[in-house]
Amino acid sequence: MKEIDCRGMACPSPVLQTRAAVEHEGVTAIQVVVDNEAAQQNVQRYLESRGYRTTLDVAGSEYRITGAASTAGKAHPEPGPAPTHRSSESDRQKIMVLCASDRIGLGDDALGRKLMVNFIKTLKEMGPDLWRLVFVNNGVKLTIDGAPAIEELQVYEKEGLEILVCGTCLDHFALLDRKKVGTTTNMLDIVTAMQLADKVISL
Repeated sequence: MKEIDCRGMACPSPVLQTRAAVEHEGVTAIQVVVDNEAAQQNVQRYLESRGYRTTLDVAGSEYRITGAASTAGKAHPEPGPAPTHRSSESDRQKIMVLCASDRIGLGDDALGRKLMVNFIKTLKEMGPDLWRLVFVNNGVKLTIDGAPAIEELQVYEKEGLEILVCGTCLDHFALLDRKKVGTTTNMLDIVTAMQLADKVISL
């Protein structure tokens, strides 16, 4: 069994080391140790996306993820393709929207928050061209319980839009347990999504 100690490592190092073992060494059994919940979720989700059966052991602040290669099913790359029911036409754009704040612009914070809520509610006008919605830094506060546009985001997700939420950012603000929409992700997934997108809109 391949063992990787990622304690003390910042995102996305635990996932990168895990990926290297899976893709370059072809390990069939792996155990990864991390010391924060965001890294645990990212590593475990990555292994499962590659077809590994995973188990998790928690001891204090340590998370031990064990993965065993499964012959059942086919692994899917991360991040996955845009949902086909949103767009089956090859000429559709893949637009990624990156929200790095819970408000738009500088000046009046209350106005900025209202503008962001209105922006999220209006995103549906993009139709199937909207491919990924990514939240980082202060933007992750839009994905937690009580956020002003959380219901709209949950509807988008149910309709097939993939929403990615930075796990390091959630952990920094102590909001991991309050997230109510989206997939907890890491910088590797976000950079990969940027590469795959036809257009990136950053706020």
